[in-house]
Amino acid sequence: MKAIIIAVSLILISIISLFVMSGHTTLSLNPAVKTVGVSTPVTVQAANPHGVRRVTAYLEQNGQQFPLLDQALPATRFFWHRHEPACTFTFEAGKTKAPNLKEGKARLVVEAVSNDMRGSTDTVADDVDVILAAPRVIADEAQHYINQGGMELVTFTASGSYTESGVRVGKYTFRSFPLPGRPAGERFAMFGYPWDLPPDVTPLVYARNGAGTEATAHFWFKLFPKKFRVRDFDLTDSLMEKLVNSVDPTGQLAPGKDMLARFLFINGDMRRKNNEQLADLRLKTEEKILWNGPFIHWGKEEADFADVRNYIYHGQKVDQQVHLGFDLSDVANGPVSAANDGRVVWGSDLGIYGNCVVVDHGYSLQSIYGHMREIDVKVGDMVKKGQKMGIAGSTGLAGGIHVHFSMQIDGVQVNPREWWDEHWIKDRVLAKLDPTRAAAATETSEAAPAPRHKAGKKRRR
Repeated sequence: MKAIIIAVSLILISIISLFVMSGHTTLSLNPAVKTVGVSTPVTVQAANPHGVRRVTAYLEQNGQQFPLLDQALPATRFFWHRHEPACTFTFEAGKTKAPNLKEGKARLVVEAVSNDMRGSTDTVADDVDVILAAPRVIADEAQHYINQGGMELVTFTASGSYTESGVRVGKYTFRSFPLPGRPAGERFAMFGYPWDLPPDVTPLVYARNGAGTEATAHFWFKLFPKKFRVRDFDLTDSLMEKLVNSVDPTGQLAPGKDMLARFLFINGDMRRKNNEQLADLRLKTEEKILWNGPFIHWGKEEADFADVRNYIYHGQKVDQQVHLGFDLSDVANGPVSAANDGRVVWGSDLGIYGNCVVVDHGYSLQSIYGHMREIDVKVGDMVKKGQKMGIAGSTGLAGGIHVHFSMQIDGVQVNPREWWDEHWIKDRVLAKLDPTRAAAATETSEAAPAPRHKAGKKRRR
């Protein structure tokens, strides 16, 4: 009898111990789900050192439950594993799985039962918006002529349910803005045809909702392909040392590497990082026109937009990069003037660009000024066309005194030459965006005398 009592006690102690050692399941939705449409993929991760024996998911709406997932796994209570890896479950949520689901608010619920003695049920739940109406988009019927490396403006009408819209050109996306003074749903997008895309890419207007449903539309366009220059750039030991030490005087980049390796890191990895930093500035823009007339062209063009540079060291090609802008040389210590009205969104060191200023001109159009010796403006300042913002220099990856001037539309760098052309701005931008302003600008231009170029300056081509 004593033996039986001892055995029962041990069993009870074991059961209690197993119960106490049982754990909970950590559930996470990755990525987070905020919108559910016709068919929205959901991925949930369940982490429990003992594993899980069952996972269920459903949508709750207006007192009803719509099952989405019910998956059972081999169950154990007494001899569970102690170091089970996290499990990932993927399922579809939306109208296809729940035909009676309606547009509006709902709640997505996922539950998991732990695979141990206690069998605890843990839950993760998120409020979601159910969006079932598809977006619709209609592009304008205008003729769009696009230079490769340049930009264009298209207007369109978006309707239905959408959360984003714009233009997609290959891998590049350009957002849209409300068309000033027009009814809701009438929008426009300034977009570039980047220099590195093949000439057979078709730009598309698109509208997309939060559930991932997308509508697209074609518009008439004609592309003028461009052949960009390929030039050799000779690297001497003295020049390479000057460039590297200008960007990295303390040797913190690529430590322990020789001078060539440090240069290649700066010219490649840092260049890509700095261009990403420039692209991120696209979000710091105002939804209105800040510029006024053509952009100022100054100095002598020493390098063109999208020059492909082969870097030659001791007779061998060691690198190839693309120069996305113009190198404009001027007199030593010359002023760097704002090319047009706008707001400063960057005014500091920027790696290969050295001391750099970026000016926002509205609607995601921005101008970039690199290699400056001094910066006289700060972020948030409003500048006027021709206003001095600093002094030209050779900071960053610059072999001599000049200004690296470039422009970007929604973070994609484009050829500034178009923005130096007053008629191009009127015909391609203002006439579509603001016909009244374009007409007024034309009348002013016709009444005003032709501008004079300063002596010694290269005329705009």
